[in-house]
Amino acid sequence: MNKLFSFIFLIIILSACNTRDSKNSRTASYSGSESCIECHERFYNLWSPSHHGKAMQATNKSFIKENTLPESGDFALEGKKYEVILDDSTLVLLEKEGAGTTRYDIDWALGGKNVYYFLTPMEKGKLQTIPLAYNINKKEWYNNPESAIRHFPDAETPDEALSWKDRMYTFNTSCYGCHVSQLTTNFDLASDSYRTTWRESGINCETCHGPSSEHVKLFKKIKNGKVPYDIKLVVTKRFTPEQHNSACAPCHAKMQPITASFMPGKLFYDHYNLTTLENPDFYPDGRDLGENYTMTTWGMNACVSKSDLHCVICHTSSGRFRFKGKNSNDACKSCHESRVNDVVAHSHHPEGSEGALCINCHMPKTEFGNMIRSDHSFRPPMPGATLKFGSPNACNICHNEKSAEWAVKKVNEWYPDDTYRKETIRWAQLIKEAREDNWENLDKMLEIINRQEHNEIITTSLIRLLANCREPEKWKAIMDALGNNSPLVRSAAAAGLMGNFTKEAKAALLKACSDTFRVVRVSAALPLSAFPDEQFSTEEQAIIAKATTEYKQSLVARPDDWSAHYNMGIFYQNRGDIAKALESYETSSRLYPAAIMPLVNSSVLYSYIGNQAKAEENLRKAIQYAPDDEAVNLNLGLLLAEQGRNEEAKKALETCLKSNPNQGIAAYNLSILYAGSDINKALKYAKMATVAIPEDPKYSYTLAYYQSKAKQAKESIKTLKGIIKKYPGHLNSVFLLAQIYVQAGQKEKAEQLYMETLKAEGLSDAEKAGIQQALAGLNK
Repeated sequence: MNKLFSFIFLIIILSACNTRDSKNSRTASYSGSESCIECHERFYNLWSPSHHGKAMQATNKSFIKENTLPESGDFALEGKKYEVILDDSTLVLLEKEGAGTTRYDIDWALGGKNVYYFLTPMEKGKLQTIPLAYNINKKEWYNNPESAIRHFPDAETPDEALSWKDRMYTFNTSCYGCHVSQLTTNFDLASDSYRTTWRESGINCETCHGPSSEHVKLFKKIKNGKVPYDIKLVVTKRFTPEQHNSACAPCHAKMQPITASFMPGKLFYDHYNLTTLENPDFYPDGRDLGENYTMTTWGMNACVSKSDLHCVICHTSSGRFRFKGKNSNDACKSCHESRVNDVVAHSHHPEGSEGALCINCHMPKTEFGNMIRSDHSFRPPMPGATLKFGSPNACNICHNEKSAEWAVKKVNEWYPDDTYRKETIRWAQLIKEAREDNWENLDKMLEIINRQEHNEIITTSLIRLLANCREPEKWKAIMDALGNNSPLVRSAAAAGLMGNFTKEAKAALLKACSDTFRVVRVSAALPLSAFPDEQFSTEEQAIIAKATTEYKQSLVARPDDWSAHYNMGIFYQNRGDIAKALESYETSSRLYPAAIMPLVNSSVLYSYIGNQAKAEENLRKAIQYAPDDEAVNLNLGLLLAEQGRNEEAKKALETCLKSNPNQGIAAYNLSILYAGSDINKALKYAKMATVAIPEDPKYSYTLAYYQSKAKQAKESIKTLKGIIKKYPGHLNSVFLLAQIYVQAGQKEKAEQLYMETLKAEGLSDAEKAGIQQALAGLNK
């Protein structure tokens, strides 16, 4: 079977998008929150006005009366003007362009804690987030897409706002699962349309407790009789800490669903994968930059890993904080009593002040897109990381008139043991370097993975970032990580073995297919799909088939998600099924035309089957959305070069190199394209290729060859000696070096070189015969 490979590109789904289900859902049905009032009126009255209960509200007269929102006035964006007005006790969005005005009815409001987002019905059953949102704290309207622009430190290309009509702002596609209850998407792939329905807006009782019809029947029957153990409902009081955290995580995590349904009581990593610090929405030290929700920083929390701490210890089931105001330090008292009792000594702030509240130093609040969120890692303030990475720190959030240097001095004075702070900056610097494809400290990165002393978020982040590392020493650390206690780490390790076809990797992935957690099994299935079936026994094929089925199910769990079809394309590409791979890539592009990687991968396959015109067409489409993209320009340049369109190829490859000066393949091909017309440019690009990919002697050999052509014999000899020292059996380099010696009248050096090469290990009989023949030729 012919195998074709490409890099995996996973889009990050920004919040929970799957439905919740349970074993007894086949027999029980959902009764709605009002069915709970008769027996649980107190809890109902606590829940109904909560942010959970009001996660989504109809913008009816009641909503308008309760919130008294002002009209917005005009906002200019995307070449038009937008205004929200109050019209006959409802909200309406007006889109003004020239003399024309388009009216969009506003049916729903999302949120209510910091912001209200508003939804308007559009074609094909889609509910779209309008471009204007309302800041509840500031009591003002604002441009919502503009507020989502992320300001990355040291970014050469600034982030840009998406169009408000972009698919990522479509309610049905994105974050619906955490704003309504018992939802059915009813997505039709062929027409890209929805018939979405839900039982109740907001997050109702049955979201966390499961369908209640059998529970209601049971208690109507027994009335005041003895309560049985099985009350036909999910009982959260019986949850373990892990179950509690898993129950909250789907709506409070930046994650990827791997099943179509989830019921509290089940474990998170059987149904989701978690985004970690490989994502630039986090600063390298794990502080929030973009919108990340909660669970990733929660995974960095030492209190969670060292105790039975879980979400419902500090929060009620309706999301409220149990310890408010002056009593907020009581949240920490059960484990840190001495520090809470003498908070002045610990905090160096006066008792009763803001600085003496644990949460203000250990859970600092930051803002993104007008959403205020608390850091749940509970880590102490580290202004040194602010100086290093630009990340926020609690000291300067309160003392914003002071500098980070001032804060560093205070922290060092008050807490002279800086071991933890130094270690944080050390691993965060390694995260930063890995993001930049800088592998100078690879040994230190691998040490963190091997030692297993850091939490699962840090370890997972480094493993995932190693995907771009070409150094072979990474493989052992990744394989060993499959033995880590964390299913998140093991899943990253399984996915990280993509492209490793050794028998050790094969055995490790096969074992991962039987892991107790689904996230590990599905992560192992994709890299295994690139192995030929004949390499496995019948029993092994059965194990792989089971994991593969789970993997494919994880993709169809979100049929409206373009990245699911993209990843399905990679699976079929690995299996050598070109037709199905192309179908998946084209479906992905149809759902989200601005997605670059489906267009790139499909172009590679179209070129492979000889359809050069279609390959170029898809790359030209990609160029429209990302004119400077590295992958797009690299593949376009290679395609054009194959067709002999050298000037166009040069332009594309040079654009690629501007995007990434370390793109060795682009540099190598540019050196070849310029060799016939400009030897100096050929040398320049050959050097760049050699620096970018030092482990492949082909690139160094090409540099030596052009050095020789440019009559730079001394430089060429130095380059060739370097290759031969590292790769004694690289015969192209041996023959070229011998030729240079002969041309310089140094036959004896050529002879000595051949004699030494004959001693090299791994030479075939044919290669040895070739060297012997060259030796004989010297003496003629």
